[in-house]
Amino acid sequence: METNSTRSGIELSPVYGPTEPDDHYRDRFGDPGEYPFTRGTRAYTGRGWIQRELSGEGDARRSNEQFKYLMDLGQTGLDVIGDSPTMSLMDPDHPLARYTVGTQGVSLCRHDDYRELLDGIPLDQMSISSSSPSMFMVASLFLLAKERGVDPGLLRGSVIEWPFYSEHCSYAYKMPFDLHLRMSCDVIEFCSEEMPRYHGFLEDTYFFSEAGLNAVEEAALGFVEIRHITRTLLKRGLDIDSFAPRIAILTNCSMDFYEEIAKIRAMRRIFARMMKDEFGARDPRSQAVNIAVHTSGLSLTTEQPANNIVRGAVQTVALGLAGVSALEISTFDEGYRTPSKEAHLVGLRTQQVVDLETNINSVQDPFGGSWFMESLTDDVEARILAMVEDIESRGDPAELVSSGFFKQFFHGTMGRYHHQVHDGEVTKVGMNVHQMPAEEDTLLRDISEEKIEPLFGRVEGMKEYRAGRDQQRLFASFRRLHDVIQSDENMMAAVIECTQAGATMGEIAGIMREAWGTPYDPYGYLESPLVDRS
Repeated sequence: METNSTRSGIELSPVYGPTEPDDHYRDRFGDPGEYPFTRGTRAYTGRGWIQRELSGEGDARRSNEQFKYLMDLGQTGLDVIGDSPTMSLMDPDHPLARYTVGTQGVSLCRHDDYRELLDGIPLDQMSISSSSPSMFMVASLFLLAKERGVDPGLLRGSVIEWPFYSEHCSYAYKMPFDLHLRMSCDVIEFCSEEMPRYHGFLEDTYFFSEAGLNAVEEAALGFVEIRHITRTLLKRGLDIDSFAPRIAILTNCSMDFYEEIAKIRAMRRIFARMMKDEFGARDPRSQAVNIAVHTSGLSLTTEQPANNIVRGAVQTVALGLAGVSALEISTFDEGYRTPSKEAHLVGLRTQQVVDLETNINSVQDPFGGSWFMESLTDDVEARILAMVEDIESRGDPAELVSSGFFKQFFHGTMGRYHHQVHDGEVTKVGMNVHQMPAEEDTLLRDISEEKIEPLFGRVEGMKEYRAGRDQQRLFASFRRLHDVIQSDENMMAAVIECTQAGATMGEIAGIMREAWGTPYDPYGYLESPLVDRS
């Protein structure tokens, strides 16, 4: 429904606000597209959000088929998730990876995989986001653009930077913190110069918020990481306006309908003021942060999985009202697996129904000016800022990572959430209220419980792949990378050189660790390829 009127013919204004805005309104709210962007980062366009579903299963070719299936259904952006080995910087033939290859995402470890993954995808027309390790995604995406004759400056999408929290509540890189932080900063700097439309700095608060965090805790920890990475980049001599326009945030969305809307409004305002007042950003684009959302997997249940469809729809409405830039729904089988074909269809159609049938995009920030919503937004904002101040008052956030402060914090939130559900403080229909006997709980269960088998053939194929490479070129690239790690030079050029030479992600990560003075393989199974070639 593309209209600015109701079904009854009542005309709607794209934005509602005071007839004569005063300084208080301009300082606290502003119209959409105006500082401090509480009400939205863009003036009214009549368009909705980028609609996508998290994708990735098996090998690159199978995942490419998923992409094209979703694009045929009307998906307007891609989002890729790697399998557990990929997300842990581990090649599929690592001894610890064998039984998980391709089972919880797509297996990606070499440039050929990215060629297959994005075969037939118009790189300069489709927004391509990825949760897989950023340095390797950006290197291959940059090379693919060059190979296809596409200007890398036209690429759009995002990659996640998560040096602070990934080791404690997600996929562990087994990288020293300082090295992981440098990798993130190198990617951001590279993208600001070579891929200026690409979001090389996506702050992902979703993944750690699934450790049982509430909205305030999620946002506060996100801003702690954003602030530290920003300070690190400024110390390198980068101008804030060279990279801040391409900072984005991927948040979670729980079932707390009003608080999630208030959280997004508060985060836009906090970001704008932080960039302008603290970091001196002058470009309005540096102050207006794009917020994308992945709805909460933690809010879903394995009991009565059909109920999860309703949860996704409610969260989609909240996010439409909040004015997010992109959205993906955790689908009904989230408690069991990465999305099935049927779950992808339901998730995408949920977004499309809300977008096209409800008139939700006719008015921006419809809660703007509401006594309730503005009070809640102010309260959420104040609590976020107070928590950021409290954490930073404890010392350098980087030192807090090393001391285990955040690890202990996440352990506490996980335990707290478990008790809240167990005690009924958090209501879960089908789980702790309105339960159903297991023999009756059959709707959608057959689809949800369908297993994805490991790709043993891919594991075996890696031996042949490794033997077929130009060994002289490969080891020359390894030595170059080793030297760069021990200097202050940006690593991206050396990583791209290794990628072109056929190096795998696991090999590159191992050389990085080794050059940093830590074991090539943190698990102790593999030996560095440079051992006998020093």
